[in-house]
Amino acid sequence: MSLINLASVRDAEVSRDPYDFVLASDFLNKAAIDEIRSDFPDITKPGYLTVDEVQLQGKFKQLIDELEGPELTEALSRKFGQDLHQYPRLTTIMKRSQPKYGAIHTDGPSKVMTMLVYMNEEWQKDDGGRLRVLYDEKDYERYKLEVPPTMGTMFAFLRSDKSWHGHLPFSGERRVIQIAWVKSQADVDRKKKNNKMAQFFKGIFGR
Repeated sequence: MSLINLASVRDAEVSRDPYDFVLASDFLNKAAIDEIRSDFPDITKPGYLTVDEVQLQGKFKQLIDELEGPELTEALSRKFGQDLHQYPRLTTIMKRSQPKYGAIHTDGPSKVMTMLVYMNEEWQKDDGGRLRVLYDEKDYERYKLEVPPTMGTMFAFLRSDKSWHGHLPFSGERRVIQIAWVKSQADVDRKKKNNKMAQFFKGIFGR
């Protein structure tokens, strides 16, 4: 049984304003959600961890394998009209968010595309932590779209100099998987090294 509903990607509409993105609900197979939830890694550190730093098991491991597989890359390549197969991927997972996260940014130029898969049971609108598609680097309130980080929601966008996004502060559990298609393996290796170093210092200083 596939854990990814590729039809949700194929059926999603591509928005071009203010940059190229898609939003899809029901991205995860509803019949497998309970098992995926149960197998989500027991992460205590805040922020994103690479899959190399996390113990993967059961249905969650299967989900990561599918997210990193060629079928999803092909579906997204067709959706965005860009061959993503040539790019290596960097997969990271977050369970705990801190108030300092969510600053407005575009993602770095080494990234080609970013996809986020949210895995939270419910989300109150006033809680913060809802990613916003923004028009500039200054204004959280002028946004095209607000993404609910609820179970099975998928958001993907092509990185550009105007792919501004961010979210209002939130502290607590915010489960999300991020897949980034990156220009080179050297960029992937560098990001993994930097992330590991950042996690090391968080362990020392508790930040």
